[in-house]
Amino acid sequence: MVVTSNGSIGRDTPAETQPQNPPPQPAPNAWQVIKGVLFRIFIIWAISSWFRRGPSPQDQSGPGGAPRVASRNLFPKDTLMNLHVYISEHEHFTDFNATSALFWEQHDLVYGDWTSGENSDGCYEHFAELDIPQSVQQNGSIYIHVYFTKSGFHPDPRQKALYRRLATVHMSRMINKYKRRRFQKTKNLLTGETEADPEMIKRAEDYGPVEVISHWHPNITINIVDDHTPWVKGSVPPPLDQYVKFDAVSGDYYPIIYFNDYWNLQKDYYPINESLASLPLRVSFCPLSLWRWQLYAAQSTKSPWNFLGDELYEQSDEEQDSVKVALLETSPYLLALTIIVSIVHSVFEFLAFKNDIQFWNSRQSLEGLSVRSVFFGVFQSFVVLLYILDNETNFVVQVSVFIGVLIDLWKITKVMDVRLDREHRVAGIFPCPTFKDKSTYIESSTKVYDDMAFRYLSWILFPLLGCYAVYSLLYLEHKGWYSWVLSMLYGFLLTFGFITMTPQLFINYKLKSVAHLPWRMLTYKALNTFIDDLFAFVIKMPVMYRIGCLRDDVVFFIYLYQRWIYRVDPTRVNEFGMSGEDVSAAASKAQAPTAAGALTPASSTAVTEEDASTVPKATPGASTASQPQEAPPKPAEDKKKD
Repeated sequence: MVVTSNGSIGRDTPAETQPQNPPPQPAPNAWQVIKGVLFRIFIIWAISSWFRRGPSPQDQSGPGGAPRVASRNLFPKDTLMNLHVYISEHEHFTDFNATSALFWEQHDLVYGDWTSGENSDGCYEHFAELDIPQSVQQNGSIYIHVYFTKSGFHPDPRQKALYRRLATVHMSRMINKYKRRRFQKTKNLLTGETEADPEMIKRAEDYGPVEVISHWHPNITINIVDDHTPWVKGSVPPPLDQYVKFDAVSGDYYPIIYFNDYWNLQKDYYPINESLASLPLRVSFCPLSLWRWQLYAAQSTKSPWNFLGDELYEQSDEEQDSVKVALLETSPYLLALTIIVSIVHSVFEFLAFKNDIQFWNSRQSLEGLSVRSVFFGVFQSFVVLLYILDNETNFVVQVSVFIGVLIDLWKITKVMDVRLDREHRVAGIFPCPTFKDKSTYIESSTKVYDDMAFRYLSWILFPLLGCYAVYSLLYLEHKGWYSWVLSMLYGFLLTFGFITMTPQLFINYKLKSVAHLPWRMLTYKALNTFIDDLFAFVIKMPVMYRIGCLRDDVVFFIYLYQRWIYRVDPTRVNEFGMSGEDVSAAASKAQAPTAAGALTPASSTAVTEEDASTVPKATPGASTASQPQEAPPKPAEDKKKD
């Protein structure tokens, strides 16, 4: 049995074990790691554009047509205030007289003060151990209630002499976090044994495949935003509007309180259970500038894919922490360079996709191209799709892989003649598809070399596949035989999949030509691979992913070497299906006289810049008799053979 969790455990607990033999997981793409930063940059830019633009006329008018007046902060700058922090099991707090609920009380704080505190930065902190109520030990919730009052006032509404509504600002939040822990019942398929903890097996039987567990992090920061912007009710841009609270009577707004836990890494959360007697909690108070608050507010906005639901779009802890760790551990200059290069990466990725589609859509001849590699690519895509479906990967990844499968299936229609046989139907309903090699593939020597390359490749590939299958069956645990087949194939393709790129190298070697390759697409993909190398060493990545980047680099350098040694070849066919010999023959045919003494009109041909340079030039002073004459007409029998 393998237990997977949405969070790594920060301390040893009886209810948590580490998986011994996890199945191979997909190597994270560097672009997937950095795209979260790009999305948040876009959100920040959108928020800034709201501030640069003047408010529209309709926003300045109320429901009755009267103009709305800009509001002000109810706490002017340099206001003396007191901080009251309460911890309670209840979401709505009223027990102000309970001394056990009062966690921290700080008096005579100055609103907008950035120089006080132990470190002269305006920050204060308080640490204490919390006694855990029984309900919290049993997966209950616990809340923090924060009150800021002007000096001399109290947050308890029942104290009439000391309570003022406009002098009190309140914010509360649940400080424990619920995370899903998934149980996967796995075992060794040969022995039926599992290395999972027996207690985990019992919990899986009691709670089912998914258990929701309360987790704890010992740090939280209370920020009060140093802001006196004249906000207009109804025109505060999102996501800031959910934090700015207006008074219903006066129309002014309360100071903005923000619970900041952005730098709390998911791996530092640990589960709350009955084995814990107390919970450590460090609460910090710091002022926050408007600009930094906008950054944090943008970071806390949900992804646009969240309309699918949290279960369909659920990021792992590693995905959530990857950007934060990069920001904490990477040099600012290197991080800025990484962001710029990642934008270039996205451009190259789009251009590679565009040129790949354009190449196969306009391709007329298959000479020099490995058709079997296209079919093997479809097989790889199907294995990846079935694997991520079996492992319940999030919906966004499933959609992207499915689109890739459709594109690979479309390529089959470009490399083979696909027909629907309506006389023979599958299950008596669907027409049976038939596949036939295109004539340009059969008539050339490419098919012979393609078959030869895959025959040689099978001598290496199948023994490796057999060895990996035996290893996976003997030493790894699986949910069943279907999962074993998928995980075995996926792990094998992840490790040795680069070998399938070698048949095209072999065909290039036998043809002594590389003109048939989509060089634009290959160049863009190679540049992306080099960018992935940068990400692999800047951001924490698995070793296998870094090795994969190096393997792709080696293969592309071999392609470049072949392009260098095969750069002059009058017989090679370019992407338009033409060769240098075709142009030379057409030019000679245009100059040769016909039997009637007239000249044959020249045929219009298309040739690329690279192949045009290989056309033999006429030698000055050469005899016209040396020009090739028009071949005599062929007999009828030879025409039939052609």
